[in-house]
Amino acid sequence: MVARVAEAARALAAGELVVYPTDTLLGLGARATDRRAVARLEALKARPSGQPLSVAVSSVEELERWADLSPTARRWARRHLPGPFTVLVPPSRWAARRLPRSIVPSGGALAARVPDHPLARELARRVGPVVATSANRHGLPPCPSVPAARRTFGSAVAVYLPARPAPSGRPSTLVDLRGDAPHPLRR
Repeated sequence: MVARVAEAARALAAGELVVYPTDTLLGLGARATDRRAVARLEALKARPSGQPLSVAVSSVEELERWADLSPTARRWARRHLPGPFTVLVPPSRWAARRLPRSIVPSGGALAARVPDHPLARELARRVGPVVATSANRHGLPPCPSVPAARRTFGSAVAVYLPARPAPSGRPSTLVDLRGDAPHPLRR
């Protein structure tokens, strides 16, 4: 498995797309700092413009580099992450300069995950933030398995990582951490 993760990390670093497991769903990923790869991912999903993408990072410590967390948000993140949550946080200046507008809209929030899956976190540890969007075409259900993702995306995806352990099949819970208290938006 280590060789497959290394192969996926090399593909991401080269601007390719990968399908990878998370604790919730299979993800379709690109290196989040690679604007061309992110644009190819959006085109492959047939995703409408203006719909922000989320990113997966390897740890809460890495999240703190990309987000300006309040003390309340930091406590919540340290208590609940890694886990099946996508958090809305104010982007750091670092994030605003390095991530495309489809990830950090002007004046908008950064949507981030620290997935509770070792492969997802290892990819992010090796290449930095990875786009964390479900492996599916826009408007269709998420692909339930790697073979289904391969049928959907074919050779447009460079590496398909095995889904072990298998994702739960349920989307992440969206939690807004920008205010005085964490506020769940989607369960």
